[in-house]
Amino acid sequence: MDDEKLYQVALSMIPGIGDISAKTLLSYCGSAKAIFKKNKNSLSKIPGIGFINAEKILSFNNFTTAESEIEKCIKSEIEILFCTDKKYPKKLKHAPDSPMVLYYKGASDLNNYKTVAIVGTRKSTRYGRDFTEKLIGKLAAHNALIVSGLAYGIDISAHKSALKHGLETIGVMASGLDIIYPSLHRGIAMDLINNGGLLTEYRIGVKPEGHQFPARNRIIAGMCDAIIVVEAAKKGGALITAEIANSYNRDVFALPGNIENKFSAGCNNLIKSNKAHLLTSIEDLEYIMNWEPKVGAQTNEDKYYDYSKLSEEEKSIIETLQTDKEGISLDELSWKSQIPLNKLASLLLNLEFSGVVKSLPGKKYRLG
Repeated sequence: MDDEKLYQVALSMIPGIGDISAKTLLSYCGSAKAIFKKNKNSLSKIPGIGFINAEKILSFNNFTTAESEIEKCIKSEIEILFCTDKKYPKKLKHAPDSPMVLYYKGASDLNNYKTVAIVGTRKSTRYGRDFTEKLIGKLAAHNALIVSGLAYGIDISAHKSALKHGLETIGVMASGLDIIYPSLHRGIAMDLINNGGLLTEYRIGVKPEGHQFPARNRIIAGMCDAIIVVEAAKKGGALITAEIANSYNRDVFALPGNIENKFSAGCNNLIKSNKAHLLTSIEDLEYIMNWEPKVGAQTNEDKYYDYSKLSEEEKSIIETLQTDKEGISLDELSWKSQIPLNKLASLLLNLEFSGVVKSLPGKKYRLG
């Protein structure tokens, strides 16, 4: 068994050590195993930890349960993605409250360049479902990864439409991967495993609870480039996802609807309060996101995002720059991508020559 993986899972089981504290510990110690090997005095001096949490870490002795969790995942063909793993969604990684550990079953690349979340009310109308179907049909030209929450209404319509149009789609769950909720969607969930995947932060056997659904929404918002709210009432999970997406500096879009329809009130309010771009067609999304369909002659964007031709470090730079359209300073880019400054400057120069990255005043960079 992977020794580091055992310590990673163990770290996620310690009461009081949440996602933010865990990532702080990792930044100071370098690995999960190193955290457990530190002495109490050293751990307590790490910002936000203190003596109480240091004692919780060093007194943890339930490694048998952590080992059992790993064995269950192996048996169920579930991948355990720690926040430092290459397969972990890099866009999500940069969110301050991103999960320390994710559980994933599927074959899709969670770091697809064009990743779109589509969410909305569970009580969807024909208007919303038809728009979802039409939009996803157009997104097929972009080979976008479609993300949603496997719920009734707009969520399941998005998953079904993605499967229909040959797009991979990820269902983000508020329970363990062995508990499909709602159970009526088990068949679709199995299709997702073969044509996308299922993703959660909850261990095997964890049942869906009310507070876990809003928490689940931060994963949907964090791993995407664009979040589309198709239909939503004045309150609901879709609006929570939109609020989180805005806090992550993601582009939010909303479909306008009849002012007399209560399930369009949330979307209309998002547009009215400038919390979402108005979305009436794929052209609106393409214009705001500066996306072009991958058809015909290859564009600079196609060359740039042909991941097979990029090094892992170049991919890390691109994915880090995707999190801030206004530009990121050289120092911040080095910290977030974990690439030394001297090497980063050379990589940025090559990407700039290719038209992929654009330099800005004040030693800042953004995507070209």
